[in-house]
Amino acid sequence: MSTTILASNAVMPAAPQRHHWLLPLAVLVLLAVLPNFLSSYMQDLVLRIVVYAIFALSLELLVGTTGLVSLGHAAFFGIAAYVTGLASPEAEAGSILKLLPLAMLAAGAYALVVGALSLRTKGVYFIMVTLAFAQMAYYVFHDTPIGGGSDGMYLTLRPALVIGETTLIDLDKGRHLYFFALGSLAFTFALLALVQRSRFGHALAGIRINEQRMRAAGYQTYWYKLAAFVLAGVLAGLAGFLMATKNGTVNPEMLSWHESGAVLLMIILGGLGSLRGAVIGAAAFVLLKEFYSSEAIFGSFALRWQLTLGLTMIFFVALLPKGLIGLASIGGRLGRSQTKKTAAGAEQ
Repeated sequence: MSTTILASNAVMPAAPQRHHWLLPLAVLVLLAVLPNFLSSYMQDLVLRIVVYAIFALSLELLVGTTGLVSLGHAAFFGIAAYVTGLASPEAEAGSILKLLPLAMLAAGAYALVVGALSLRTKGVYFIMVTLAFAQMAYYVFHDTPIGGGSDGMYLTLRPALVIGETTLIDLDKGRHLYFFALGSLAFTFALLALVQRSRFGHALAGIRINEQRMRAAGYQTYWYKLAAFVLAGVLAGLAGFLMATKNGTVNPEMLSWHESGAVLLMIILGGLGSLRGAVIGAAAFVLLKEFYSSEAIFGSFALRWQLTLGLTMIFFVALLPKGLIGLASIGGRLGRSQTKKTAAGAEQ
């Protein structure tokens, strides 16, 4: 009985915050109006942040919510991108209604296989198994002619949504692609927010805190983790579809362990356990990479942007163990402290 009570406490939702949706909504509105003021280069940069934010959110479901650290998440990202390219017709624009579900299902199917096997391991063994499966997928596309080998492949025409003779969405147009990606980000964020507040999400949180206690309470933790793993793979597939469409090219590096490591750094930088942190981390990572690789600012040293970015990451992790999202709580504590000092001074 006591074990059941403890397990139930582990999955109890946190006290709801009032107006928690106002800030994400304000950010969404801001992103929606940005294209009216940005150059094509800056709009492309924001679009890249949006796509990586979706990718980071998908991994946040595994790492921050469920406590499963994966180093093979780029496999689902890259597989979806390749499926988008391989299934796209050469003579005409492919249908979004066909290509998007196909890309996400392919990523989810591979996630089901990887998760079914890797989730039978734990800790560092789980990390290494996910990495091994990702490298297998990487070498399949890198060393075979399936997707053009090491050179990758091109999308002749970007997908579109055509109803009858009316083209509702043409992702070959910059504005259409931007708002389609922005809508995908809003959908992903809202979906994961609902998941976190659901019984399923509370069970995942309990698994992260103490899986053994959850099993003692009667939860089939393996199936919960597998469902989370597949959902994360499907959402990573959404990001892969968008990245392939945005770039018009697909290459094996999208499946590499470097890409998996980069998205893991994003959620660590933003703050584990927070959907907002994942989005902030993606934005910070992309902007820092863009900044350090700018030859206009750093000259020839820009070629060593990995060094400066790595040092910056170490600096942030050391000073902000809760990530960039922790700055808000620090600011709140400082504000409350200053208010108390002011009140104490007034009383004296």
